[in-house]
Amino acid sequence: MHIMVVDVEVLARNWWAVLLRGVAGIAFGILTLLSPAVSLTALVLLFGAYAFVDGLFAIVSAIRAHGTSDRWWLLLVEGVAGVAAGVLTAIWPGITALVLLYLIAAWALVTGGLEIAAAIRLRKVITGEWLLALAGILSVALGVILVLFPAPGALALVMWIGAYALVSGVLLTVLGFRLRSFGKFHRWQTAHSTA
Repeated sequence: MHIMVVDVEVLARNWWAVLLRGVAGIAFGILTLLSPAVSLTALVLLFGAYAFVDGLFAIVSAIRAHGTSDRWWLLLVEGVAGVAAGVLTAIWPGITALVLLYLIAAWALVTGGLEIAAAIRLRKVITGEWLLALAGILSVALGVILVLFPAPGALALVMWIGAYALVSGVLLTVLGFRLRSFGKFHRWQTAHSTA
């Protein structure tokens, strides 16, 4: 139980990183839903930028958690997956729709699986962990749909990705604010229990 509290405390101290991930997801989702006819190259670059920024924030959270949590490496793996997806899309912007689809599917499956695992660990410590689990489930669902139905075309792909990013971004934003509230309450509780 003590290790789980440390994990929550680390997340609560880094609530802003979760919030920024959510805001980036919302922005990416809105942009893709408002411009579904965007060219595939622009989509590739936009996705690459989103995955890269999302990965960087996860890596920052992992580095800050190192030494205070034994599960910091899960955030690191998620961050490296995001950065790798972003770099690969920047190196090969002329990537075909099918390869992009499978790259996004792999990223969504890895990220979703790690978010679900984190939510399971947090379920007895904080309320609102279901938001992280739901974001993970949506991510895994997006990955599975993209693998099972690769032919619907670029427009449908843009809409799926935009909807996923928007919903996931909203959930992560709400979770970020809940973590901030938990951190404030935990600090208040600690200060008053020692007084």
